[in-house]
Amino acid sequence: MTSIADGSVHIQTSSESVPSTPSWFGEVVLMATHLRKHHVLAKISEHVRFARRRFGHYEVIDFLAVLFGYAISGERTLEAFYQRLQPFAVPFMALFERDRLPARSTLSRFLAALTEAPVEALRTLFLDDLLSRPLSNETPTGEIGGLVDRAGNTWMVFDVDGTREAARQRALPQIEELPSAFRRLDDVCAPGYRGRKRGQVVRTRTVISQAHSSQWLGSFGNRGNGRYRTELRQAHASITRYLTAYQLPQARTLLRLDGQYGTGTVLADLAGFAYVTRGKEYTVLDHPLVQARLHLPPDQFQHRPESQIVRSLYDCPEVPVGSEGVQCRVVVATHPASKKKSPVGLTRSGVVYELFFTALPRASVYRFRCRRTVSASRRHTRLSFQMKTTNRIPITGALTRPGDRNAGNWSRNGSGTSALSVGASVAS
Repeated sequence: MTSIADGSVHIQTSSESVPSTPSWFGEVVLMATHLRKHHVLAKISEHVRFARRRFGHYEVIDFLAVLFGYAISGERTLEAFYQRLQPFAVPFMALFERDRLPARSTLSRFLAALTEAPVEALRTLFLDDLLSRPLSNETPTGEIGGLVDRAGNTWMVFDVDGTREAARQRALPQIEELPSAFRRLDDVCAPGYRGRKRGQVVRTRTVISQAHSSQWLGSFGNRGNGRYRTELRQAHASITRYLTAYQLPQARTLLRLDGQYGTGTVLADLAGFAYVTRGKEYTVLDHPLVQARLHLPPDQFQHRPESQIVRSLYDCPEVPVGSEGVQCRVVVATHPASKKKSPVGLTRSGVVYELFFTALPRASVYRFRCRRTVSASRRHTRLSFQMKTTNRIPITGALTRPGDRNAGNWSRNGSGTSALSVGASVAS
């Protein structure tokens, strides 16, 4: 028997642990270098203040460094992130010009005691940094992009999207000998509605983004279904600042809203902006103008390749919505009901009705053409308007961190029908 082993190769082993550098460490280096180059870290240290006892020598920037790394790493839990980071704690904190990594317990106390004031200061600082270095708009399409309708009008589109995530709660025994159940998530979650059943403990995160360049203008998180009207007003202010910085007209601004904003009360807060959103004010179906239109032939039939459903579209202009009587165009999409209950819409007499509200003029709503300029490669990409109907991402039993989902990117913020091809692609 012959051996193919090479006698010149010697293998040495040692019991000493030599951890490998985490795969995400390079991304942290790039981000920290970018923030330091543009003096963002210095601004955070100067302008974002939060005084509290038992923080020792730690500052806000120490905890933000940990949260930045945690979001980039993609680790499932904070414990797993700390285990991978611990051997490289000193160089990691040195990237942010700090010398000591806060312990997990210290980070938990910081997050539990954090008030709204420093969070709002940090949000304002990031928006100021975004607007201080505007994208170029010298070319016809420009780096900020735009949406062009058939009438030749250019629209700047912003996406305001609220995403709900459920938190797992194990069943606890309820007997007299045991104290009342205490759940740590009660401070950050509340019962909410995610489309499957009521009473789930959820947290809502709302993201404001510019649809063409994927620039984030703000992010808000709240318990349960969130304070969506307050967040919408904050989004209104952030978008107004963006338009002022780029000298863009408000009359050519389009807001793509999540379905939770589809009521007349909320739409009254959008004075001056064009919008398109899925409606949930189903009392509109009983309005005489809508009933008269539903008895006539549909304006258009819509069919998407990934679905076997054929929807009939009815365009109803100038319909009052809600108790405030907000005048807007209502597009009704109908299709036959199946044996399985439809996750969206209202079912009546074997027909599913879906509502879409918009303030766009009839000529513009007919059909949109959109090109987004990618600054790195100058490629033009066609966009589609995604209107989320239901979240098909399985719940893993834990809250999703901001780095885990790309909320605000239209092609990935939910599955469902196309808002402009269903709710706004009606023949004039």
